[in-house]
Amino acid sequence: MPFLFRYTSLLWVLLAALGCATLPSCGSDGGSSAGERLAAAVTAGPQPRLDSTYLVNTLRAEPRFKPQLLAARRFYRERKFQLGWFKNHQPVAQARALQAVIAKAQDEGLNPKDYQVKNFKQLFADLEQARPDSARRNALERKIDVALTGTYLNWASDYYRGVANPRDSKSTAWQVKPNKIKLHKALLTFLGERKSRYNYYEFAPLHPEYDQLKKALAAYRAQERAGGWLPLPATLNLRPGRSSPAVAILRQRLLGSAGGNAPGAPPVVTASLGGQSGTAPAPPAALVYDPELVNAVKLFQRDAGLKPDGIVRGTTLRQLNVPIGARIDQLILNMERWRWLPKRFEPNYLLVNIPEYTLHVIENNQEAFAMPVIVGKALHETPVFSDKVEYVVLSPYWNVPFSIIENELRAKLVADPGYLDRLDMEVVEGVGRKAEVIDPASVDWATVTPETFKYTLRRRPGPKNDLGDVKFIFPNSNDIYLHDTPNDELFSQSTRSFSHGCVRVAEPIKLATYLLRNKAGWDQQTILDSIATRREKYVTLKEKLPVYLVYFTAWADATGHPHFRDDIYGLDKTLAREYFD
Repeated sequence: MPFLFRYTSLLWVLLAALGCATLPSCGSDGGSSAGERLAAAVTAGPQPRLDSTYLVNTLRAEPRFKPQLLAARRFYRERKFQLGWFKNHQPVAQARALQAVIAKAQDEGLNPKDYQVKNFKQLFADLEQARPDSARRNALERKIDVALTGTYLNWASDYYRGVANPRDSKSTAWQVKPNKIKLHKALLTFLGERKSRYNYYEFAPLHPEYDQLKKALAAYRAQERAGGWLPLPATLNLRPGRSSPAVAILRQRLLGSAGGNAPGAPPVVTASLGGQSGTAPAPPAALVYDPELVNAVKLFQRDAGLKPDGIVRGTTLRQLNVPIGARIDQLILNMERWRWLPKRFEPNYLLVNIPEYTLHVIENNQEAFAMPVIVGKALHETPVFSDKVEYVVLSPYWNVPFSIIENELRAKLVADPGYLDRLDMEVVEGVGRKAEVIDPASVDWATVTPETFKYTLRRRPGPKNDLGDVKFIFPNSNDIYLHDTPNDELFSQSTRSFSHGCVRVAEPIKLATYLLRNKAGWDQQTILDSIATRREKYVTLKEKLPVYLVYFTAWADATGHPHFRDDIYGLDKTLAREYFD
């Protein structure tokens, strides 16, 4: 037996034999005790180090850690391959903090088992037993250190960047610029070895909107544990002032009381009301759809993006009957989408939430105003992506897609090329200022194809123009933009998916005035005067403004009060198959 091992073992035997009670100043603040000096002697020695080969082989041996190999190498390379989770042979406090956070992964809509790859309780127990043997202790410290690093990187990857990679996944066409978080930098921040503007050291979410959804998730899970809510009859048609046994269920759901019962108690559902007209007794007050409950229903309708008429039927009834488990899943999926976004937005930007049918104008990180929008129908989805608004176009031309020529106009143009004038359309050769109007009769409309049609068919500026008076250009490969519309009546609809992909805005002049507010000579009256000329005019923004077209079917306010929308493109459904499987 080597001398060092015999000496170390002897010290541990002496320490155990003497016991704390026989040592002076045990537990006092007056200097080191004999036991402490013996322990220090036992654990003395340099902290073990890693090498690149050991790190690579260890991570590759665990399939769950293998994807984090690059980030782990960067982490250890920055610290010259010193251990990150031990100091003076003792685990740092962050090791325990990481385990506590993982144990509560469900609060984030994540599965704790996904990050419990290694049994750290057993590993640390083995380490305690191995302390007298410095070689075995050092080997275990290296093993534990790499395991903690792999665990943190797995967790942080899911927590900060998302479980499902939207660019690799078939679940959704998400083209918003990604979150470019560097996980090894986040780990250095978590361990207190680096400063950052982001609170990686306390696992704080990157966006307050995520934290608000997390509050809603906690409340809905608590309600699920308390029994959730009962479904209403599928044939219900409830109007203010009417009575129905279903009112007790509705009151319990929205007001927390079934009428006379303690909040949270199961509602008492009475048998259907009957009897002959004029002889039936008055219904119990608890079964009357009274003003208090009507107001609660109207609030629910507003939260669901519905017309707040207080009538319980149709879409309102369907939304009320969504099971609580489905709502919980919806909250989790939308928390996931927040992880896909950049870790911070610019101070000023536009955000279009497609399922909400709303454009939000953000200035200095606060909402300046919002307006209704119309988005693409299911067969012509508005894509999810981000770009920058560069131009406001006043009195725009509308270029007619060839699909409309082929499917709607060809036969009429073959019979009468002059039909275009009645549509306020024209055919031009060339683009921009060099475009020249040509005689539509010179085009062989019967045989023309997308490949042989070398012209542009466009509708002139004016009241018939499909783009209205203004369009807002952010050049992109999808050829998507914001624009006005002559069909203002469509904005009164609760569900507004009517377009071929572009986004129609309800208040184009207000938006144009806002975007050009810093452009000299372009106030609202100037904009209106330019539109009145019916001549297309491009106005370049002084600064390009970021625009985000996103897809959130759930969000919550600062108190965690949730709002839900329909999954109009089925993206929740496809993401759920990947996320929950």
